[in-house]
Parts: sequence; structure tokens; C-alpha cells
Amino acid sequence: MGQTNLSFIDFIVMAVYLTVIVCWGFWHSSRASSEGYFLGGRGMPWMIVGLSMFSTLVSSSALVGWAGDAYGTGISVFNYGLSGAVLPIVFFLVFFLPFYLKNKIYTLPEFLEGRYDVRSRTYLSVLTIVGYIFADLAVTLYAGAIMLHFVFPSISFNVIIWSLALMGASYTIVGGLAAVMWVELVQALVLMGGSAILTYITFSKAGGWSAVMQAAPPGHLSLIRPPNDPSVPWPAIFISLPLLGFYYWGLSQAMVQRTLSARNVEHGRWGNLFAGGLNFVVFFLMVLPGIAGRVLYPNLAKGDQIYPKLVFEMLPPGLKGLVLIGFIAAMTSVLTSTLNSAQTLLTMDILNKLRPGMSSRQQVVAGSISGLVIITIAALWSPQIQKFDSIVKYFQQLLAYMCPPVVSVFLCGLFWKRATATGALVGLISGLVIAISLLFGIQHTPMANWNFLYVAPLVFVCSLGIVILMSLATPPPAASKVKAYVWNLQVFRDETKGLAGVPWFKNYRVLAVLLLAVTGVFVFVWR
Repeated sequence: MGQTNLSFIDFIVMAVYLTVIVCWGFWHSSRASSEGYFLGGRGMPWMIVGLSMFSTLVSSSALVGWAGDAYGTGISVFNYGLSGAVLPIVFFLVFFLPFYLKNKIYTLPEFLEGRYDVRSRTYLSVLTIVGYIFADLAVTLYAGAIMLHFVFPSISFNVIIWSLALMGASYTIVGGLAAVMWVELVQALVLMGGSAILTYITFSKAGGWSAVMQAAPPGHLSLIRPPNDPSVPWPAIFISLPLLGFYYWGLSQAMVQRTLSARNVEHGRWGNLFAGGLNFVVFFLMVLPGIAGRVLYPNLAKGDQIYPKLVFEMLPPGLKGLVLIGFIAAMTSVLTSTLNSAQTLLTMDILNKLRPGMSSRQQVVAGSISGLVIITIAALWSPQIQKFDSIVKYFQQLLAYMCPPVVSVFLCGLFWKRATATGALVGLISGLVIAISLLFGIQHTPMANWNFLYVAPLVFVCSLGIVILMSLATPPPAASKVKAYVWNLQVFRDETKGLAGVPWFKNYRVLAVLLLAVTGVFVFVWR
């Protein structure tokens, strides 16, 4: 990889930033109540919501992984930000968000208890916490350690992981969601600024835009790839990525918790659309540098090496520290947001059930202790991720196998009043069994050579079928119980009346259509 060649100024800038950002997080702490600690007091404006979601999306693993995947297989990885983000966001805003905010839930599993029963809530909480520990948190720590190990090669890889865990956990455990989101406001701006500098310098040294576009290997500049493409085959754009994206944007506690913190439903919607628009920043500042990197370093053994190589070998002294700050900002954003969400789930869905009647203060203390336990387990697992070929593929493969049963249960619950609690529970458990069986046994089946994105729809259809069959085989739920959780056309009509007279630039439906139109033009240009 070569020498990092960081100057004294680089280290000073990094030290000052880390000190300021931790103090900023402590300054915006909110521990007065459980609502303040876990949901920031439900008073966040749309811009904070959107930037916080963007910071959560663009983690250190994304910076390393998106550029690395683009280096190896091309820009088709950005389909995760199009059909895997824009389309699910619009669907979520129209159908799910009003029910989340109307029922004033803290967690997504809490919605399942209201619609079904406590069994589904507990099951999903446990599953989500496990996923956060072994996927989100562990991946983030690992990707951050890769980068910083180049800066401090004499320090053990494991020591770096534990140092990152301690730094990210400090103000999160003390300050709650308000501290996390205000820190993410600063981090998002730093991240975009640092990425813009790195992209500009990389393209300049690669000969400019035209030189990079001409030198890219065949197919690397196309979003639409053949059905056997190893990265994102075109059928997956329609049958897999919307499924995975809906889970990430509409059913993932880490993302939805930011929306739940919004001051009202409109600010929640504007924040989501803002985050969806910021996806295009990812393409130009975080995906395309991987393409330019092929021109400069065509023979890397592993694509995930391209981002740290660009930072440490392309940037002049003084700028390395600034871009590294952007990287650290990305790392701490997803680390803190995911940790806060895991704390919320463990406290509100698990500990509250084991010890009913906890006061608001006791819930805050329980959340702090649970955060320490969660981050410790994630740090212990993180070194194991080096056994996988790609950070992006490690994360997305776990998502592809584990999320379809959850999506099937939520969709049935919102759109089919006949869905029962038993049907939901059996669908969740059987879907997990199917997913695990495929995850570990697919190499012994005719699907051994399938792209993992083709597996997700199969698991979804199986889970959906089980939910439907078991619901039909059990007594229907009481109409009074499900009324507040089931969508119908009257909900849409009432919303239409409420939007009458709203200026177009405040009407989320108009803004959603504009975002879809921009996405369509983008896909046509980069097809």
C-alpha cells in the first residue's frame, strides 16, 4: 500500500476534529426522558432528519466498499441507491410513515405488536439486534480499522477496532439520539467536502473526465448489466433491490428512528426525500472514484484497497487529514446511529418486557448499559469479516437472506386485514429457517451459482405464502384491533384533502414525483 506520509498538521487537524465532535455530541445530549434519549424529543426538522439518514447510509464501509465494488465490477453497484433507495423511500412515505407516526411508536417491532402480538415484536427485536451487532456495527468497525491501520501500522488491528468502538460509543451512550443526530449534521457536511476534494484530485491525476470514461473497462459504466453479472444483474433491479431497499429504508430501526424523531409527518417526509436526493452525491463522490482508480492503479489484488490507496498516495500533505476526517465522520455516523437504535430495541422491546413499569430514568440507564454490551460484542466479531471477499457483498448478502420474511409480514399487516398474529409469527420463523438453510446449504443445491440477489425474492415469496396460508387457517383478528394499522383508500383520500392548497414545493407527492423523474433520467443516461 505504500507509506501514508501524514504530516504533523494532518494529525493535529484529526485530533482537533475528534475532540470537537465528541464535545459537540455531549453538548447536545438529551437524557431527561426516554423520549428525549431514544427519539431526540420528536422535534427534529427535516434537514437534520435527511442529513442524519445520509450520514447513516454513507458509512466507512460504504466509502471503502462502494469505491471497491466500482473498481472491480463497475457502477452497477449504484443500483442500490436507485431502485434500492429512491423507489422504496417513496413507497414508505405514501403507505407506512403515517401509521408509524400516528401510533407514536419507538421501534419497528412495536408496530408489529400493535398489529399482531407481542411474540412478533420480541422475535423481530432479537433478530434486528443480532443483525446490527454482526453486520452493521462489526462491518463499520472493520472498515474503519482497515483505513486507520495504514495510518498507524505499528498499532494492532484489534487495538484500532477497540479504540474506534470506544470513541463512537462515548457520546452515543451518554447523549442518546439527539447527540447522534446533531453530530451527524456536522459529519455529513465534512464527509461531502472531503469526498469532493478526493474525487477532484483523483480525476485530475487520472487525466480528467474524458480520459477516465474512455479507459473504463467494457460494461463498467453501465447500470444495466446482463442477467449473469456478478455484481447487480438487471433482473435484480426490479425483483430484489426494491425488496432489500424497502427493508433498509422503511423497516430498519436505524433509518426509521430518524424519521420517528421528526417534529411532524411532513418534516419526516421532507427529510426522507432529501436523503433520497443526496443518494446522487454517493454516485459522483464515492462510486466514480473507484472507476478513476482503475486508471491509476489497475492491478490491485482487492477492490476494497482502492479507497485507502487513493487517500494515502494521491492527496498532498495537509489534505490527507481532511479527507481522513471525512472518513472518520462516516464511520462514527453509522456506528453511533446503529448503536443508538440497538440500544432502543434492547431497552424498549426486551428489557421493558422483562421488567415492566420501569421509569423513564431507569429506561435511560438501561439503554446506556445495553449499549456497552452491544458494542463489546460487535468489536469481538469484527475481525472475522476479513474472511469475506467484499465488504459490500458481505453486508448485502446478509441483508438478502435475512430481511425478506420481515418485509412479507409488514406488507401483509398493512395491506391485508385478514393477516393474523400466528400467521405472522410462523412466517417470520419459517422464513428465517429457509434463509439460514440457503445461506449455509446453497452450495449443495442447483442454486449454487446463483447471484445472492436472486435468492431474496425466493425467500420473500416463500415467507409471504406461509403468512397467507397460516392466516387463513387461523381465526381472523378483531376489526377494532387492526383498524389503526391497516391501510385503505380512505387514508389516501383524507391525505389528499389535507394536501389541498399546499404549495408544490411543500407537497411531498409533487417532490416525490420530481425525485422519481430525476432518477429515470439518470438511469437513461447511465444505462
